[in-house]
Amino acid sequence: MTAVEGMLLAGRPRRYVQIPTAAAPEGEPTLRRWLGLGAEQAERLGVEQVPVVVRDRREADAPELAALIEGAGLIYLSGGNPTYLAQTLRGTRVGNAIVESWQAGSALAGCSAGAIALTDWVPSIRDMRRDPGPGLGVLPGLRVLPHFDKMLGWAPDLAGHAQRNAPAGTTVLGIDEDTALVDLTGGGYSWQVHGRQQVWVLDGELHHGHPAGSTLVTP
Repeated sequence: MTAVEGMLLAGRPRRYVQIPTAAAPEGEPTLRRWLGLGAEQAERLGVEQVPVVVRDRREADAPELAALIEGAGLIYLSGGNPTYLAQTLRGTRVGNAIVESWQAGSALAGCSAGAIALTDWVPSIRDMRRDPGPGLGVLPGLRVLPHFDKMLGWAPDLAGHAQRNAPAGTTVLGIDEDTALVDLTGGGYSWQVHGRQQVWVLDGELHHGHPAGSTLVTP
């Protein structure tokens, strides 16, 4: 995703703000692994890595951590537990700073758990019997299934679960690994596919694939 993240940073401040909160339940070694991956990517991009290490809601309400987000070129929510990520950041100083910075012109991206949490529907991947929770609500008209080329092998009921009881106008998307969907307008309805594989629009049993270079429009 180096080319995609470079595109997102073009014309923006060279500050790569990485928030690894979704990995916090897995412990410090996993947090540090994600931060190491972020440092390597920042070096490839030639930008400053700005880690914002938020482990719980207390830290998410810390003014000094929220202040680190100001002036970001790219804010990146990395992977782990999407439910924990949304519950930890929603309604906090850090969560609000992410939205405010994005609305002021920062790019905002997420992989895996980070991609799920940007919507307003966050399933419990490890226990599908639990009701989905709310996400951060940046993209309320979407439901996102990352790792789509592999996820249905891990959780075969997830596609149906995502489509069940979806509000009118909701688009359910499967995003393959090494693939990104980039908002072209900032309005959350016109998108372009980048990367190695495809983005899929789920419509019942039908999955409509969109390869790299394709554009798609959501309600």
